[in-house]
Amino acid sequence: MALGALIIQTKFQYSDRELVEQITENPYLQYFIGLPGFREEAPFDASTLVLFRKRISAEMLMEVNEYLLAHKDADNNTPPSSGNSDDTDPLKEDTNKGTLTLDATCAPANIRYPQDISLLNEAREKLETIIYRFCKSYSLPLPRRYRKRARKDYLAFAKSKKHSAKNIRKALRKQLGYVARDLGYLEKFMSDGYAMIDKEISLYLTIITLYEQQKYMYDNKVHSVEHRIVSIWQPWLRPIVRGKVKAPVEFGAKFDLSLDSEGYGRIEKISFEAYNESTCLLKAVERFKERTGYYPERVLADQIYRTRENRSYCKEHGIRLSGPKLGRPGAKTRVSG
Repeated sequence: MALGALIIQTKFQYSDRELVEQITENPYLQYFIGLPGFREEAPFDASTLVLFRKRISAEMLMEVNEYLLAHKDADNNTPPSSGNSDDTDPLKEDTNKGTLTLDATCAPANIRYPQDISLLNEAREKLETIIYRFCKSYSLPLPRRYRKRARKDYLAFAKSKKHSAKNIRKALRKQLGYVARDLGYLEKFMSDGYAMIDKEISLYLTIITLYEQQKYMYDNKVHSVEHRIVSIWQPWLRPIVRGKVKAPVEFGAKFDLSLDSEGYGRIEKISFEAYNESTCLLKAVERFKERTGYYPERVLADQIYRTRENRSYCKEHGIRLSGPKLGRPGAKTRVSG
């Protein structure tokens, strides 16, 4: 059901809610996802699709990609390559063939540009909603949350054209105080035996981590922290420094992509955490050897991939490591094996 629903959504580009409506009304789509007969009620909620997508990991996508490329070779009747295909010439066994292009990029997520004060304001609003739900569900007196004052302080900062360092710290201090007060109310409710619903637990834990990070940066007057949260609803996103003119920092998954001589791309590594892409070159070359039976004749990569270890590895296996030289756009530097 999960796989079928995601295939339908990808095929017709439905939103989550629209997908549930279409499946509810269409018997053919219900048959496609595995239901034994037509039913008038929705088989699942729109929020369940988020859980469906989480079940498909990056490793599964890479495995599917390899499966499709393998069937491409089978459809073309291409025999499997091997290092000793020509027994008459023993030198053919060590011949390098083809080109492997390797580069790292980022798949940016569609989120609002994260600002510390806007993140704290959003966290405060979510905490106020949880507090209201607590009091309504358990018939508790609603504590004073200073909602209007907190909203007024945030709008006064957001609408001002110029933000001095003093004004930024003042606004941060106020928002941190509002969030800390709301967290204290919830901690008291839970210490008295009242429990959160499942949907609120992960959001509450994310807001606690966000508050601790923002408090640490405010107290130490720094602008970076390890595993920094840039989105409350997507806490796994991390800032990825690209160094580009238009987008010096992006927020999304960082991955290494390799292209072989036929132009087929493969994801060599994917992670939401920043990493040094030079460590992917050896693994990408070895995977190329496993697929084809021989090492590539040359590897095209940026300056960051051409470390001493990678150059020695390429020289040992007769691979020419080429790419643009740092500081000279268009120039090439090579290490011959």
